[in-house]
Amino acid sequence: MKPDSWNFEKAAAKNGFACIAGVDEAGRGPLAGPVVAASVILPSFVSITGLDDSKKLTLSQRDRLYPQIYTHAVSVGIGVIGPYIIDRINILQASLQAMALAVNSLCPRPDYLLIDGNFSIPSALPQQTIIKGDSLSASIAAASVVAKVTRDRLMQKHHQDYPQYEFARHKGYPTKIHKESIRTFGISLIHRRSYKGVREYCTNTRNTEV
Repeated sequence: MKPDSWNFEKAAAKNGFACIAGVDEAGRGPLAGPVVAASVILPSFVSITGLDDSKKLTLSQRDRLYPQIYTHAVSVGIGVIGPYIIDRINILQASLQAMALAVNSLCPRPDYLLIDGNFSIPSALPQQTIIKGDSLSASIAAASVVAKVTRDRLMQKHHQDYPQYEFARHKGYPTKIHKESIRTFGISLIHRRSYKGVREYCTNTRNTEV
């Protein structure tokens, strides 16, 4: 990341906040599986070589950084919201709820939040939204890596339950292979029925159990 990747944390500290958490989510775009959020409290100015927005990293880079973040972090929180709730309240609200769950699971409790994006989360804690925050803040970048790796590993487990969809390959995103498998097998119990590309097949639920 850029040398100024601690600027938002420094500004919060100057305003008197001592425990600052970065918050991000992964999985808004997939046709299947949960949305996963992570919140990370890092020690001030800790150096984690190669830390960046998870979307800019390779699989091997994320897998290398994931245990390092857990090793260095003061605390890491995870929030998971499944497809049923996503369909019921929409993906934006589900993402915000997942982020709130991730924050609520932190110990110690943070006193300030840096949130990726432009929507605040349902929390009474002081917070700052940052567009492209996963590229600008070390704390948010760490959260983006944890959220992405956690979700990918959940989808690998779902692959064992539903091997015909090849979730281990595409993690539920709308790839050509995934769309073809939906056309062939119908939808599974973890598909998001409110999403285009899934809702058209809601009457065709063959092979939802393996």
